Amino acid sequence: MMKKMGDEVLEECMKERYGLAKERIREIITEETVKKPFGDFFRNRAKFLSMAADVMDESAAELTMEVLKERNHCFYQDILPENYESSYGNPAYAVQQMGEYGKAFSFLYAEIAGTVAYAHEKRLRDMTVSMELFLEVYSAFCEEELPEAATVEGILRSYVNDYCQDMMEQRIREGVDPELDFAADIIMNSDLSDLRYLYRYGEFVSENETGVAEFLNSLSQEEIDKMASTYTEGYRIGFITGRKDITKKKTVNIRYSLGFERMVKAAILQFEKMGLKPVIYRHATHVVNKRGAVRVGYTGGVANPQYDYDHRQDSALFLDGDFVQRKLRAMQTSYEKYRELAEVHGGPACIDTFGENPFSPISKPEAYALSETQQKLQTELDNESGQIVNRYIKGDERSFTIIAYPVPEIGGNYEEIFREIVKINTLDYHLYQEIQQTIINTLDTCEWVEVKGRGDNETDLLIHLHELTDPKKQTNFENCVADVNIPVGEVFTSPQLAGTGGILHVKKVYLNGLQFRDLKLVFDCGQVIDYTCSNFKTEEENRKYIEDNILHHHPKIPMGEFAIGTNTTAYVAALKYGIADKLPILIAEKMGPHIAIGDTCYSYCEDVRVYNPDGKEIVAKENECSVLRKEDPKKAYFNCHTDITIPYEELSRITAVTVRVVESEVMHDLAEERVEIPILLDGRFVLEGTLKLNEAFEG
Repeated sequence: MMKKMGDEVLEECMKERYGLAKERIREIITEETVKKPFGDFFRNRAKFLSMAADVMDESAAELTMEVLKERNHCFYQDILPENYESSYGNPAYAVQQMGEYGKAFSFLYAEIAGTVAYAHEKRLRDMTVSMELFLEVYSAFCEEELPEAATVEGILRSYVNDYCQDMMEQRIREGVDPELDFAADIIMNSDLSDLRYLYRYGEFVSENETGVAEFLNSLSQEEIDKMASTYTEGYRIGFITGRKDITKKKTVNIRYSLGFERMVKAAILQFEKMGLKPVIYRHATHVVNKRGAVRVGYTGGVANPQYDYDHRQDSALFLDGDFVQRKLRAMQTSYEKYRELAEVHGGPACIDTFGENPFSPISKPEAYALSETQQKLQTELDNESGQIVNRYIKGDERSFTIIAYPVPEIGGNYEEIFREIVKINTLDYHLYQEIQQTIINTLDTCEWVEVKGRGDNETDLLIHLHELTDPKKQTNFENCVADVNIPVGEVFTSPQLAGTGGILHVKKVYLNGLQFRDLKLVFDCGQVIDYTCSNFKTEEENRKYIEDNILHHHPKIPMGEFAIGTNTTAYVAALKYGIADKLPILIAEKMGPHIAIGDTCYSYCEDVRVYNPDGKEIVAKENECSVLRKEDPKKAYFNCHTDITIPYEELSRITAVTVRVVESEVMHDLAEERVEIPILLDGRFVLEGTLKLNEAFEG
């Protein structure tokens, strides 16, 4: 009772603070107190915050579609591409207008942008502290003399440090507590045929989100249930193949893009039959919880990917050793608080989307960027964070699944492409399992795999495989069918780093929402030692682009996976519809050999015994880096895994190679003989038992 009364007092106090902040912000809209050029920023953002407060305060009254569209546009119009050049959300413009203050003001812009989400979710505390931050900065500019730029940055740092614990605790609870059901309530209790529901989230709603929803509404319930079943069954089977007990789990994290609610609703009902409740949280809005430009959680449309890219390293404002320790302590105490919920959490089930126009960012010197020291701190933070998460949501007990569908932006024959992807996602996995086993049986007889590019593709890789001590019971490659990783179509392994090296070259690839052109990575002893691409004019910019988005600031990073994709059906569909550059890595990785940079596919689960359908145990689950987990986990894991695929048409050959000792017929002495077994030549499978994969090309 005492706790409840205390909570009520805190709630009333917060309401009072919110009311005062709202009243003061509405006065600022018409004030001329602050000198140019800062006054324009404050009035602009005061209007924004006032509009968010209107949403916060409104009842559940039904609004027309026209009103909802207009309001949604107003919240995001400032950062849309056509307006971004004169937006304070653009660091380049902010610096142009406000000089040394510009970076900090652009940071403030991005942080208070989250109030749109807080207003729709009625999150009083988050709304209030964001508004108070704005007012604190405003007050500093109401004095006779302008504050120093360092003073403004100090206010922002204090805000981050003061609320770090609260932000982390809220985020961790969102990840494990099904009682936080804002999104689940929209999905389960809305009339999904009335697209006004899309505007209840507060996310940006584009033609992609409405187009997906309209298309799914045209499908029968049977079709929707089948789509959902492919997804939920993949999740369930992932536990079975990983020999993990799903009955110990009570929750599943569903991640999706707006528009897929009909499928998600069907999936929730199917998961409930497995004893799993949905945990559904929004992508991070507080700077403390953001992960660069990557969105983890449910999301609406991306109003402008350049805006997200410009703010991906805003943490450079406050990232230091003290903050790293503060955030790690906050994570530890928060997970300890929600330990029981974390222990029964099963892991993520993701519905990915693709089809947006490929994005190649502009690098802006005006944006915050991590220094070399901060890059090391970020790596330390990521490593330690991964260890904490794994202690509470154990890697050897959780699983995942991921499936992908297109959005209307992919092209005019969207519905046809969507149905083709549904077909690809439901290919006969028994057929692929048999063909892939043929490939594995050959690869298990060799010591290396050679991958060479064709034409002007410079790929020339030698992949060193683990030695099998008992080939009758052991295998190097996992036979990957459609369970956690949908669609079907790859065999993969964790290579030995010693003896692995060469050049990986891809002319064009789309990774984590970013386009890379002429990407080249050079390996020695399985580690990336050199790299370049042709996205930018200078080599310095190109290298930094790779360091930020592939290497993630690790001075050395290994090849965590080598795989051969077998889904020629997906490959041909990509060519047919001209969408190869728009496919997500989830599908693209099945369309040729691919290399993953970072952790192995078995990170944190190396000691879990894994078997192929033929009963053989997969022994190649780690490498010379991950084995260090027994001594120092900081050296074992990189907390990233980026797949890079070489398309079939850029391949000259994939060859299984071994060296055997033979007796010379003339000299009768022993000599080494190189034995090569081609698996793929000039983009076509040639190994006996795999030729059926070429039928898709003939069509």
